[in-house]
Amino acid sequence: MRITGAVLEELGRPGPWARSRPLSVGELELEAPGPGEVLVQIAAAGVCHSDLSVVNGNRARPVPMLLGHEASGRVAALGSGVTDFAVGQQVVMTFLPRCGSCAGCATGGRMPCGPGSASNAAGELLGGGRRLAREGSPVHHHLGVSAFATHAVVDSRSVVAVDDDVPPDVAAVLGCAVLTGGGALLNAAPPQPGQSVMVVGLGGVGMAALLTAIALGSGDVVAVDGVGAKRDQAAELGATTVLDPAGLAPSGVRCDVVVEAAGNARAFEAALAATAPGGRTVTVGLPPPDALARVSPLLLVAEARTVIGSYLGSAVPSRDIPVFAQWWREGRLPVEALVSSRIALDDINRAMDELAAGTALRQIIEL
Repeated sequence: MRITGAVLEELGRPGPWARSRPLSVGELELEAPGPGEVLVQIAAAGVCHSDLSVVNGNRARPVPMLLGHEASGRVAALGSGVTDFAVGQQVVMTFLPRCGSCAGCATGGRMPCGPGSASNAAGELLGGGRRLAREGSPVHHHLGVSAFATHAVVDSRSVVAVDDDVPPDVAAVLGCAVLTGGGALLNAAPPQPGQSVMVVGLGGVGMAALLTAIALGSGDVVAVDGVGAKRDQAAELGATTVLDPAGLAPSGVRCDVVVEAAGNARAFEAALAATAPGGRTVTVGLPPPDALARVSPLLLVAEARTVIGSYLGSAVPSRDIPVFAQWWREGRLPVEALVSSRIALDDINRAMDELAAGTALRQIIEL
């Protein structure tokens, strides 16, 4: 079938991307779903830093690649052997499929799926190969999803069903921002009653972590970001303290659980320094591969502190997305607050500029 999608042509093209246009929007060919796969008509897709990190070259991926990994839509067709979903059912896309049988999958979310990670790196689906082409030449999949398009064929293990009462934009954000930021507190370092939580970096993932910390209601919640508008929004959402990064160290504020969601080595150092004795620092951001941070081993020992790396919030999507959806349903998790704007697919290059400037949380492409 013919679809319309946004294809990344080249890694590391200089910005502003609204001018250099590394992503081109046009027609592609999409194969029918194979065994164990589903065809999804995309309704909403979020623009995430993991997309930006491919555009700017920080995360090497094969090109041409149809980007996008955070989305929701409805099942349009089923491949053979798929019995867990029905045509017309609303689903959330997730960017790390789990095979369910490897050593990583046996950790309950702590480690990524090995085959899923390998297929993502190769630009293929979990079942192997590609279903996308342009003028007869293969186009790579992004993280098993490729959601910046009108339709996608994905492995059935890359989607989770959600009820129809969840709006498409909320459903989309559940699949990455909420799983990653919220999962860091739900799975990797759940705060105990009375413990304080700090979030360093208030992008879509960081703000989702903030919402989750408030929903858990364990203790004080501190929000740290260099953008004043984001600090103001954090305060409106319920953060007890908001700080500029420059004021974090002088403030002397230290918390029991600190989530670093900026994807920056200096932010990681600040998060580590702001972790209280006996506390846990959880890092979920993805800095450039050559980024290095300075760590004092003495402080880790003397203050009995723990550093935790958490990929996709240490989540099992089929387990955790229904939890977050229920919290949204109960009014505990106002995920709508993460949506900063709604855009068209043709606006994708400008959207990358806004994301890089730090002015956006989640820009939602309406398809």
